[in-house]
Amino acid sequence: MSYTTSLLSKKTRIIALFITVLSFSTFKSFAYEPNEDSLKKAAAVATTETEKKEGFNAGKLITEHIGDAHEWHLWGEGEHAVAIPLPVIIYNKKTGLDIFMSSKLEDGEVYKGYKLVENKIVEAEEGLVGVTDEVENVATGNTNNIIDLSITKNVTSLLISAFLLLWIFLSVAKTYKNRVGQAPKGLQSFVEPLVIFVRDDVAKTSIGPKYEKFMPYLLTVFFFIFINNLMGLVPLFPGGANLTGNIAVCAVLACFTLLIIFANSNAHYWRHIFAMPGVPVWVLIILTPIELLGVVLRPFVLMIRLFANITAGHIIALAFFSLIFIFGEMSTGAGFGVAVLSVAFTVFMGFLELLVAFLQAYVFTLLSAMYFGAAIEEGHHAHEEHHAHEGAHSAAQIDMV
Repeated sequence: MSYTTSLLSKKTRIIALFITVLSFSTFKSFAYEPNEDSLKKAAAVATTETEKKEGFNAGKLITEHIGDAHEWHLWGEGEHAVAIPLPVIIYNKKTGLDIFMSSKLEDGEVYKGYKLVENKIVEAEEGLVGVTDEVENVATGNTNNIIDLSITKNVTSLLISAFLLLWIFLSVAKTYKNRVGQAPKGLQSFVEPLVIFVRDDVAKTSIGPKYEKFMPYLLTVFFFIFINNLMGLVPLFPGGANLTGNIAVCAVLACFTLLIIFANSNAHYWRHIFAMPGVPVWVLIILTPIELLGVVLRPFVLMIRLFANITAGHIIALAFFSLIFIFGEMSTGAGFGVAVLSVAFTVFMGFLELLVAFLQAYVFTLLSAMYFGAAIEEGHHAHEEHHAHEGAHSAAQIDMV
């Protein structure tokens, strides 16, 4: 328990900085051509009429649920929708900084020269001719006039999870101090097995004797991914955000791992990458670029694995759920008939995603630990000298006896 207490105290010192830096990964900059307000309104009306004719759009439903947004949708659709507005923070190179709530942009309204189009804030100014040009420029974003630093749904979810993580570990650390030598109790009994699991089954086996140096990061990234995966499965506020399914968040986590590898790698690690011992020179011409590419691909693989698995789970569950409405438009009987199977598959996917929530946190942490172990691994000569020194020391002790 004393080790866990010290480990948690280390963790609480870095978790705030880690989450704060990570939160900036969800801030995105968007730039768009100036657009004519009247043409935008005409485009919005035309789009609404088209959607009514087309009926239920499963693709749009899934995209909106797994994507980011400037408001936190609670329930309802259309005029009856209930949502929590979030702060909009925009720096415009022409007019400067603007801060207001996203409720000002509801239903296609224009506020301070801005408008919300497909969850993207655009300028509602004169300058474009034709609805086609407007839609094309909104989709591509050809200029850099707007820098969007808004507190979006993903950013809010990240701040909530950061607060939750701090509360959990500060509470557990306090419990350890007040219950020295006693059996775990309450939240402590939930956290301690996971800490020991990461220490014994991930860090020690993958890194070796120097594992303690990397434990604060490994514990932070494990619990961060695990808790946000679980929160993404809860359909009600403050859950429901697809934070770990955001490619920017996954990229920042992977970059943290890469930076730690670079900061702790030894000469033996780089020697095997640039000039692997025992390999002919002509083979190194081919092998060295491959090894260098592998160094870059490691964080990329971490990023894609986490992003793809979490996002795919949400998409599959929403796709099964959408079948109810798709068949319901054909006939009421077909809708009720498919509903039974759709709900059953959706519930099954929900339980499967609970497993994936833990599994992806474990895999990301395990692979990071393996990369750290490879970066600090000593060469064969160092091992032989170490064993020879131990053998000489043991022989000296035997002679003394």
